[in-house]
Amino acid sequence: MKQKILSITLVMAIALFSNSCKQKNQTAPASEEVEKSALQLKVEEFAFVDLSSPLIANLSESEKQLIPIFIQIADIMDQLFWKQTFGDKSILDTIQDPYAKEFVQINYGPWERLNNDKAFIEGYGEKPLGCNYYPQDMSKEEFEAYKDINKNSLYTVLRRNDDNSLRTVWYKDEYKEALTKVCELLDQAIEIAENQGLKNYLTERKKALQTDDYFASDMAWMDMKDCKIDFVFGPIENYDDKLNEAKAAYEAFILVKDEVRSQELAKFIQMLPMLQKELPCDPKYKTFVPGTSSDLNVYDAVYYAGDCNSGSKTIAINLPNDDRVQAKKGARRLQLRNSMQAKFDKILFPIGEMIIEQKQQKHLKFDAFFWNVTFHEVAHGLGIKKTINGKGSVDAAMKTEKTSWEEAKADILGLFMVCTLIEKNEISNISVEDAITTYIAGILRSVRFGASSSHGKANMMCYNFMEKEGAFVRNQDGTYHIDYTKAKAAINSWAKLILETQGDGNFEFAAKFREENGSITPTLQKDLDKINVAGIPRDIRFNKGLKVLGLE
Repeated sequence: MKQKILSITLVMAIALFSNSCKQKNQTAPASEEVEKSALQLKVEEFAFVDLSSPLIANLSESEKQLIPIFIQIADIMDQLFWKQTFGDKSILDTIQDPYAKEFVQINYGPWERLNNDKAFIEGYGEKPLGCNYYPQDMSKEEFEAYKDINKNSLYTVLRRNDDNSLRTVWYKDEYKEALTKVCELLDQAIEIAENQGLKNYLTERKKALQTDDYFASDMAWMDMKDCKIDFVFGPIENYDDKLNEAKAAYEAFILVKDEVRSQELAKFIQMLPMLQKELPCDPKYKTFVPGTSSDLNVYDAVYYAGDCNSGSKTIAINLPNDDRVQAKKGARRLQLRNSMQAKFDKILFPIGEMIIEQKQQKHLKFDAFFWNVTFHEVAHGLGIKKTINGKGSVDAAMKTEKTSWEEAKADILGLFMVCTLIEKNEISNISVEDAITTYIAGILRSVRFGASSSHGKANMMCYNFMEKEGAFVRNQDGTYHIDYTKAKAAINSWAKLILETQGDGNFEFAAKFREENGSITPTLQKDLDKINVAGIPRDIRFNKGLKVLGLE
């Protein structure tokens, strides 16, 4: 009996010790699990989408042969963007947590692009405003004092000499090794390309990469309108440079044209001069005559790389940015329909169901989202390009406010045009109520990208202006009720204010207005918190490549 009691006691002691150890072991990694789960949730905010398209079947064999070459070039653009925005990709080799590594890849660095560039990896402070385009210890004053006519070029970086003074280096020299490889691949593509417009564009783009003069290649791209495949690549947008908004970031899109839907859009280009005349402002702010050689087409995207693949994904393209090309040939607006559909289905519609009152939810429609995005891009080509009071171009006069106000202009003029065309029966598959409801829900989708970017500031200025004008109010349950009459008035008055501010080159007013109205209010933050808690994705990311496209 004594031995049995002793055995029982021993077993109980072992069990207690085992439980104690188990609890200690659970306690130790618990904080790690919390940290990992937080990053896992961040990663899972980006819903996976297969980047494929049935339009691939419409391509010729030679066009299909181009895609693997274009992917190789796109991947080099991706590597170059890494160098520009952060530096060495070896950061990925230093991270053990798989979710942290994945999130760094999504953001192209340790700063969260859709959360005001906050660091999420220990050891990294604030993201340098000038990324890696400038020496990170360079002050704004030092830049302004540096005398070099090329310092503001889209295609130069600034580096330090041995004596610590600044020097300007052209992209063709800074990234020579990688660009040499790109040019070799372009030679292969030029040999294969059968479409003459595509062949000319690739030839001129190769010259541009070697000279940092992109005018001729942009002109050639404007003429490339009858090709089923498109390849937009090189240093293009300057949003990544938040110090001066002066440096172009490398990126690449591979696109396949939807010829049927593109044909349906063709008529709207001829309407641009008429739409310009109808803008709700004084005639002196709309003397610019938009070109009608522009094109408006629908594509499926089959590959993203570089700047356009970082953080939130681009769903429409409006290029080229060169005013000289726009003056001669207009611009091309490329709507990426498959990417739009993915964002609407996975993000915008679920947000609308949560935030818009039930009886108005019937106005949430993909076609409205498509038209709003399409005419956002068209709107970049309307309005005013030169100030009316001798301050030069709008871009020059608006300084660091130029991109946020330009994006705000495109937002509201796009909606203005959609509503106008619906009323003229030119757009017949949606109503004005559909356009406005989907637009307002769309702002809540976009503003989740953060308010620090130019697009984010534009979103917030539009949202706050419309709320103050009574375009929408909150019901007791927190849902939005839209007053369509007041919304229409707000669209007109906000468009008028933007066009006048740009036309006057009123940088001081623009900066003050944006400072007061370009941020997320506490009330809106509650709405966003509710959306975030619901687990609605913030954006999309891609399964992509030859296998996904069925070309492997």
